[in-house]
Amino acid sequence: MTKGATVRKLRCAVYTRKSSEEGLDMAFNSLDAQRDACAAYIASQKSEGWVALPGRYDDGGFSGGTLERPALRRLLADIEAGRIDIVVVYKIDRLSRSLMDFAKLVEVFDRHNVTFVSVTQSFNTTTSMGRLTLNILLSFAQFEREVIGERIRDKFAASRARGMWMGGHPPLGYDVRDRKLVVNETEAAAVRSVFERFLAIGSATTLARTLAAEGMTTKRGHPIDKGTVYKLLNNRVYVGEAVHKGTAYPGEHQPIVTRALWDKVHAILAESPRTRAGRTRAATPALLKGLIFGPTGCAMTPTHTRRGDKLYRYYVSQSVLKRGADACPVGRVPAAEIEGAVVDQLRGLLRAPEVIVATWRSARPEIDGLSEAEVREALEGLDPLWDELFPAEQARIVQLLVERVDVGVAGLKVRLRVQGLARMVQDLAGIAATPRRAA
Repeated sequence: MTKGATVRKLRCAVYTRKSSEEGLDMAFNSLDAQRDACAAYIASQKSEGWVALPGRYDDGGFSGGTLERPALRRLLADIEAGRIDIVVVYKIDRLSRSLMDFAKLVEVFDRHNVTFVSVTQSFNTTTSMGRLTLNILLSFAQFEREVIGERIRDKFAASRARGMWMGGHPPLGYDVRDRKLVVNETEAAAVRSVFERFLAIGSATTLARTLAAEGMTTKRGHPIDKGTVYKLLNNRVYVGEAVHKGTAYPGEHQPIVTRALWDKVHAILAESPRTRAGRTRAATPALLKGLIFGPTGCAMTPTHTRRGDKLYRYYVSQSVLKRGADACPVGRVPAAEIEGAVVDQLRGLLRAPEVIVATWRSARPEIDGLSEAEVREALEGLDPLWDELFPAEQARIVQLLVERVDVGVAGLKVRLRVQGLARMVQDLAGIAATPRRAA
């Protein structure tokens, strides 16, 4: 170099990384030690124009097996912006332990004429020999990472085989104390209730809808849905087991659900959802049983038939059953269709002013201080609740409110029970009935 020649300044960025957060709160930690070693190396190259940049690129608690690290992303952004000439690290595995990821980084370095330097491993990425040395070192770094991963997985499997809880979010019904699952009695009662109610209902869809209406949530506060119910019913933690890759082991924790209840529930789950749905529909009470009459005045009887896996429900006139199809102009009607039409009419009638007034007059002698506005509010409140009720509850309400349904060629007519409406108002409004005072 000739005397007086100007040395081009090379801006050096020091990158440091540590996989765990252990010790990072110390006054002088591993990241500081790496940075001091890199700063000393940069100072030794001062005659070559090397200058350390003041910015810090420290990733504490981030694995070298991924590029998703905040300081690394800032480093790459500054390289893209042309602010860095040399990247200096203590060892190459501080930048990456993945050969594929490192190849991507080297491409970025080459594209922006950035040199990569490791202070403990002497090589230059601008030469073919330097690249060969780098690839060899990275291969060993990746091998070390994979061996560590295998050790962790083996330890995890061995711990699960001993029934130990290995972290994560605890399931509903348990809390974690001293790295062990401990029964949360309040939540455990809710879990047992889900198993028992599914055993009685046999439908996860119906149960999920009911639980959501009751305000039940998951451990993390999310609403209950059908998928949540299935996941809960299939979680073997509740029978005291620890599962790893499909194999169940006796767990250290206490079970919430008895084996007998678990087996009964899973005997139902073993059937196809279509079969269970068909059985649920078959067990659904006929809403209009004893209330519906045909145009000849004869009662219509609920019946059903099957075609393959499908269930079809009907109401059939007694006159047709006794004397044949020609005995009644409306011999048979689809149950779902006529029940839906009756419920729609019922909802409309409950909002009619004349029905509200008649109900108020009927209920007023039995309920002191009852106002017409309270009756209106109670009757209108039934509408949004209807779809959340069990089929048996819907049938009970229809039997209470409907006196008769007449089906004719031109349509149907619904006659209400005023006394039933008065009783319904008492239930919905939550007003305690008081005995009438003697005159």
